[in-house]
Amino acid sequence: MAASAPKVVIVGTGFGGLEAAKALRRAAADVTVIDRHNHHCFQPLLYQVATAALSPADVAWPIRHILRDQTNATVLMEEVVGVDAEHRRVRTTMGEIAYDYLVLATGATHSYFGHDEWAAVAPGLKRIEDATRIRRSILIAFERAEATADIVEQGRLLTFVIVGGGATGVELAGAIADIARQTLAADFRRIDPRAARIVLLEAGPRLLPAFPPDLSDYVRTTLANAGVDVRTGTMVTSCDKGGVDTSAGRIEADTVIWAAGVVASATAQWLGAAADRAGRVKVESDLSLPGRPEIFVIGDTAAVFYGDGRPVPGIAPAAKQMGKYVGQRIAARIAGQADDRPFRYRHLGDLATIGRRAAVVSFGRLHLKGFIGWVFWSVAHIYFLIGLRYRFLVAFNWFWDYLTFQRGARLITETEPPRKTG
Repeated sequence: MAASAPKVVIVGTGFGGLEAAKALRRAAADVTVIDRHNHHCFQPLLYQVATAALSPADVAWPIRHILRDQTNATVLMEEVVGVDAEHRRVRTTMGEIAYDYLVLATGATHSYFGHDEWAAVAPGLKRIEDATRIRRSILIAFERAEATADIVEQGRLLTFVIVGGGATGVELAGAIADIARQTLAADFRRIDPRAARIVLLEAGPRLLPAFPPDLSDYVRTTLANAGVDVRTGTMVTSCDKGGVDTSAGRIEADTVIWAAGVVASATAQWLGAAADRAGRVKVESDLSLPGRPEIFVIGDTAAVFYGDGRPVPGIAPAAKQMGKYVGQRIAARIAGQADDRPFRYRHLGDLATIGRRAAVVSFGRLHLKGFIGWVFWSVAHIYFLIGLRYRFLVAFNWFWDYLTFQRGARLITETEPPRKTG
């Protein structure tokens, strides 16, 4: 690449960041991709890592490998700490990087609604590290219950609370129920894993509020039939090592998982930009920062609207559409071509799975549920996986799990000291 080639810096290698980089593969640009991790994580399947159905290597791939054939792209494993928009520089822990165009795709993290101290006892699910931590906690809970003769303590250890009735919460609840009722049912001698109590808490009036009411009702009924205690209209007021306090009373539990909300990364603070209540940057119709046409913000970091003013959801297809749009827009500018098209989000539908044999799918008037929905959900997720090899690998693992009720990633690789409630 010539030294005079425009410098495009992309921060973040989620779905949006990678799509932006790929859209620039034929551009006469020097593309630098920065992430503090060396891998791209397929977040929609993280819950399967957290519940021992898949291993981390099944849902994450090295960034360098993904972009290895893109000769105009350089990958740097660094942490970004700020942006100097005036001088067009990105600040990292290793120094400053100049840019002509900047794409910020830094995603979101867990929101504890002003109670960040709850994170220590109620982990969320956004990263591989989160998934392996949750998997360890779930498996250790069964092991400790087997080791104690205290019936009350067994009950606490075998109580799993998921906070949040969105897609992640529903998928976790269904998967943990599968572990308890099927996978581990015959593995223990002093406890009956089927006696495990899974509690799903949702502050709103129904599960999966983005879905039509009929599908939300189906999800609630299916979870209840699987033994999940679903409580809507129930707000968490406190979390600690012994359990959670809610608007309806105390629940003693050893494992609490947070799936109740997200907040954008620190991008708005880096830019000194206007943001919404979730910390997402308010952008122009072309996803650029107001007054800074060379800076673009995409994915969960951006406040974008479509249709009748509804916010674009924080899902993978939305981020991919934004990344492709911005990459193509920058490529057009570099080539000297006019491109005044505003970003138009196309909603492809909503999907959520409920355990090993049921899912719900909403595509406008088309509603699928049950086993047919699960097949559709599985095909859709396998299609979006990166690389043919990984599609076959995940498909085989799922098929084997379906036939045998086994979970192939049940290793506890780290232990933690027992937690006391006193």
